[in-house]
This record gives sequence, structure tokens and C-alpha cells, in this order.
Amino acid sequence: MTRSVRVALAGTLAALACVPAAAAAAAGPAVPANQPLVVLRADHVARARPAAAAAVVETVSARRPLTGVPTILPVLGHATDAAGARWVRVRLPGRPNGHVGWIATVQTDASSTEWLLALDLSARQVTVYRDGLVARRFRAVVGKASTPTPRGRFFVEEAVALSARDAGAPFALATSARSNVLQEFDGGPGQIALHGTNNISGALGTASSHGCVRVATSAIRWLAARIGSGVPLIVRA
Repeated sequence: MTRSVRVALAGTLAALACVPAAAAAAAGPAVPANQPLVVLRADHVARARPAAAAAVVETVSARRPLTGVPTILPVLGHATDAAGARWVRVRLPGRPNGHVGWIATVQTDASSTEWLLALDLSARQVTVYRDGLVARRFRAVVGKASTPTPRGRFFVEEAVALSARDAGAPFALATSARSNVLQEFDGGPGQIALHGTNNISGALGTASSHGCVRVATSAIRWLAARIGSGVPLIVRA
């Protein structure tokens, strides 16, 4: 990305840190057919253990900052404390990459998704899974050596519609990943997104972005119509 993705929201532009197929049998490591999720109906305090007195990891807003949609987090485990309160262990957005915490289930709703995204950095390819099977594969642009796309397990925070003149249009899937190199990018928090290729130079199959992942216009349209908040993203070398 030669410029950041700019998001039109309520008359302002919020920056993401990005540079300004028929179904097939699943290949590679097996992926789960279903990912449990939790939808926040209020702000929550994430804690280091499933207990009200445990250390605070962070406060998680009930709404995502770019679009205002409810925060939806992947669930990694369940627990009940000594007082009988129920907790879920969740992936958390932002820095440090891949961090987790426990939140109480009060003021939440249980959900799930059958979708999962996997990015192979060396192959420069995004694989989309549904119900544990490969649904689509898309060629991609990934981060260059000086600003690599971070590896690890993340999730989609929100899907953003971009204007026709924005870099990375027509859509961006803002993820929980943050650049390990750029702590800030063009006013944004160094957030990594999957987005389109409109108004940006660079060929698919290359490593030339500031960390974001670019796919063809037809691919990002397909993804934006199906992939919502909470969908897991695995980034492998």
C-alpha cells in the first residue's frame, strides 16, 4: 500500500493502517467447521482469569470504532467461577497481537460462524473455508519485507464500505491484527485489513504493501458479502 485505506464514516475519513473458483477439497491443516462467538451488548472488562477480582487486561467497547457495529469476539473457552458466574475466554482486538482475556457472559449473546480465513504469506494466497471445507482461494498482495503482514491468529473486527476514490476500494475487512513495525499509520493505529486493489499500484502475488492484504475487486466484493465480524483469520508463513 502506498497510502492508507481511508474509511468514510459520518462525513469523516478514518484511516486503517494499510497500503496507500469453484469449491475444492480442503488442503493443509484441518480447520474447524464452526467457531463459537460472543456478541457484546455492553462494554466489558477483560480479565486475566475468570474471576471478578482478577487483573484487568483491557476494557472492550461494545461497538467497533469505524462502523459502530456490535463487537463480536471468537470464543476459546468457558468457565464458571466460585460464585456461579459464567465466563468466556476470547480473542481481543488490538495490541499486543493475539492477546486474549476472560469476559463475563452478562450482557452478551452467544453466536457462531461457519467461515474462516487463512492467509499463506509465502504462497501469497487467501483461502476461505466454510464448514471446514475450502470455498474459495484468492491471490493476494502481502506486506513487503520492511513492513511484513503479522503472523498469528486474528479475527475480522468489522467490514467497511469504501468510496470509489478511496485507496483499497471498494471494501475493507478491518482485522484485529496490528502492524509489528508501524505503531501508527496516517492517523490510524497500524491496523491490518484485507481490502481491494482500486487506486493502489502493485500486482497480485507480490509482497509490496505496508502490511495489509490486497485482493482483486471481485474477490473483496465476494468476501464483503459473506465475511462478517468475528470470523477467524489465520496468517501463516
